Amino acid sequence: MENTPGPRAGRKEWTALGVLMLPLLLVSMDVSVLYFAIPYISQDLEPSATQQLWILDVYGFVLAGLLIVMGALGDRIGRRTLVLAGAAVFGAASVAAAYAHSAEVLIGVRALLGIGGAALMPSTLALIRNLFHDAKQRGQAVTVWTGVMTTGISLGPVVSGLLLEHFWWGSVFIVNLPAMVLLLVLVPVLVPETATTARGRFDLLGAVLSLGALLAVIYGIKEWARHGYEPLPALCVAAGLVLGLVFVRRQKHVAHPLIDLGLLGRRAFGGPVLANLLAMFATVGMAVFFTQYLQSVLGLSPLTAALWSLVPAAGVAVMAPTGAALAQRTDRAYVMGGGFLVAACGFLWLSQLRTDSPLWFALAGGSVYAGGLVASMTLANELALGAAPPERAGSAAALLESGQELGGALGMAILGSVGAAVYSRDMADALPAGTAHADVVRETLGGAAAVAAELPAAAAETVLSAARDAFTHGLGIAAVGAAVAMAGAGVFSAVFLRGTSGRTPATPPPTDRSRPTASAR
Repeated sequence: MENTPGPRAGRKEWTALGVLMLPLLLVSMDVSVLYFAIPYISQDLEPSATQQLWILDVYGFVLAGLLIVMGALGDRIGRRTLVLAGAAVFGAASVAAAYAHSAEVLIGVRALLGIGGAALMPSTLALIRNLFHDAKQRGQAVTVWTGVMTTGISLGPVVSGLLLEHFWWGSVFIVNLPAMVLLLVLVPVLVPETATTARGRFDLLGAVLSLGALLAVIYGIKEWARHGYEPLPALCVAAGLVLGLVFVRRQKHVAHPLIDLGLLGRRAFGGPVLANLLAMFATVGMAVFFTQYLQSVLGLSPLTAALWSLVPAAGVAVMAPTGAALAQRTDRAYVMGGGFLVAACGFLWLSQLRTDSPLWFALAGGSVYAGGLVASMTLANELALGAAPPERAGSAAALLESGQELGGALGMAILGSVGAAVYSRDMADALPAGTAHADVVRETLGGAAAVAAELPAAAAETVLSAARDAFTHGLGIAAVGAAVAMAGAGVFSAVFLRGTSGRTPATPPPTDRSRPTASAR
């Protein structure tokens, strides 16, 4: 990233950043906002088990699959234009979701929400590259962006729980509407347009290949994590990898590619993409364990657990500005490496959780790993965004976020499978012979709790005690896996990214004859 000072942003630019954080917060919240609403939706719409999974997952699938396409489209038609279009789609789909009268309709409008979210997310990060030309101010803006994105995922269940205490399940979608209306009103006033007038046709075939590759890989990984090895998920992953190879090969030869493979190959950009992938691997992989531990092991209510799960934001509030300040004095590669090592320590802390551990012990470990991760991810985003030429900022932001989505899916699959395997093995050893519904009890902690509710008190306590011990053991092993990934990310950042923070932004690739234009319409 360049260190040459640029024009400093004023009040208008910082206000514009605040406006752009609204859609980012809501888009990231929508990943998790249905966790508490699903029981109410099930009562009202009566979806099948498969439909219920699609209601939960289709938003994330479409969002991940379209990030690269939308990033390239924003570079071509203008990022402000794409933000406005995304806000309109997201707002309209939110209303349609709130009043959906069937499971099929809800699945369809959740897909539309994914389209709107994919238009909004890379555009918000890319516009930071155009609003903040001063390197120090841009770093501060990226810190805000990263914090809002990670906070939104944690805030989703909290907002859902609060709304569902007073309103019907559709309120978790209606809450999006005021923010989208505000966005449509304020963005044309506060955010300047920056577009690239590219020659040649938009690579529609490349867009289809990109979408197909990401959808197939992420779907296959999630299904693999949920049900173990089965032929169909394995075939989906294989098909996605093949489509991905075809997509990359096409991008090398097409006149106007969707992504700049030359940029991805540069240490200052490709390195942060990989670092962020590893960060999301650990974050998402452990998130499910942490939430279930608070609810099913410590016995907190869903809303209470969601509120306590916000405490690790304290670690973010301390570590993110500390990391930014250190990066002004030394090579940011070392600071990133240090942040990942702090996160590794937090995960190792969580590996020592027991069923009788106090609540503060779990929250302290969560605060340590969250603070280290967000500090490192902020610096990685800032480094990568500074290495990208301004006219390709949308594609660069989409690549960053696609890597994060893929890392999250891998984390859920690998760490989730590790925890599930440990749980099943421990339960097979711990269950007394003749336990009712033993196959259900051995599958998940939730299944064990459901079976225990139908057993006599003494037998129920035996089953629940064994299940909680087994789950906590699986959490500990998964936490060790996350710590190993973070230690690897720390070493990689300190060694591979050393010396990249002083690089100037890359120039547009020779094959791209586009000429950037900027206007404040």
